[in-house]
Amino acid sequence: MSNIDTNDQIYMARAVELSRQHMEAGAGGPFGAVIVRDGKVIGEGWNEVTSTNDPTAHAEVVAIRKACKDIGDFSLEGATLYASCEPCPMCLASAYWARISRIVFANSRQEAAAIGFDDNLIYEEIPKPIAERAIPTLHAPNKDAKAVFAAWMAKADKVEY
Repeated sequence: MSNIDTNDQIYMARAVELSRQHMEAGAGGPFGAVIVRDGKVIGEGWNEVTSTNDPTAHAEVVAIRKACKDIGDFSLEGATLYASCEPCPMCLASAYWARISRIVFANSRQEAAAIGFDDNLIYEEIPKPIAERAIPTLHAPNKDAKAVFAAWMAKADKVEY
């Protein structure tokens, strides 16, 4: 992979260190993440799925939550996410929502699948029409739900994101 510099290697080493340390401590799977902006670590995370019984507590999501809380902003524009493994679809979507500017990862999703962390089903499900997805999903239009959307559009003091 090109454009990897010494700083990238240093921050990746930290993400890998977090993955090993917390995996060995029983926090969850072998995943770690570090978020850096302007040469400063603003968030770190590790997989906490099994230790918190939270299936969304992947290393990247935990790091994003911590970074946003610590800086007091939901935007991580200008930041780099270092992940010990290629982000899964949820973590990748989270990085986009957080406006992460760059992602650097070590292990690939194929390598993760080889040790039992296979995200391929999710990658395959996303582009399918709703009616063809493995989880039955029904569209149930609701006038009150539409009214909430209309109220959002009219809300003068909304914080857009």
